Amino acid sequence: MTFDALRPLASKVIEPMAKSFVRNKISPNALSLVSLLCAFLAGLCFFYSGSIPEFTLFAGIFVVLNSVLDALDGEVARMSRKASLKGDFLDHIIDRYADVFIICGIFFAGYVPWQIGVVAIVGVLLTSYLGTQAQALNLGRYYGGIMGRADRLVVIMLSAFANFAYPAKIASFSILGWAILLIAFTSHITALQRIFYIWNQLEE
Repeated sequence: MTFDALRPLASKVIEPMAKSFVRNKISPNALSLVSLLCAFLAGLCFFYSGSIPEFTLFAGIFVVLNSVLDALDGEVARMSRKASLKGDFLDHIIDRYADVFIICGIFFAGYVPWQIGVVAIVGVLLTSYLGTQAQALNLGRYYGGIMGRADRLVVIMLSAFANFAYPAKIASFSILGWAILLIAFTSHITALQRIFYIWNQLEE
């Protein structure tokens, strides 16, 4: 979606940071693992924010850190010439666990009914699976659709900060609740978009 199109702009910020990590011989796998820790802490903060609203601020910060580190590990791997199939495999695994920690942390906290939370996490995992399935079919990694991972993370981090500033409900749900509802709906639309894209590419 929109934020995937901004990758070239984001790389202008990420590249200087990546060069610093390369100079200091920081392993890309270490960055991946720290990004996973940040996702876990984000999920934990979201979970406890149900009773301690201030934790949404910390959760948002950890989501930002997860996003930055997730972008950095690949860039560091390329710059240090350590990019490998094992590293790519590890990155995909960590991203999926990160998605689960963050999304589940929000709906386990009660921002939405668990049924909506399940629909959201299934849509997120299916969307991500289809992106990598395109790669497995030699079609290249596919990031298309209205709610890619970058879009989803931006929605969550902005909603976390907004929810911290205004924790009251708006027509049944808080801002974070509406964010999960949006992700649940758009993730399945994205999955369908990717299914049709892959299917059409295979017919050619």
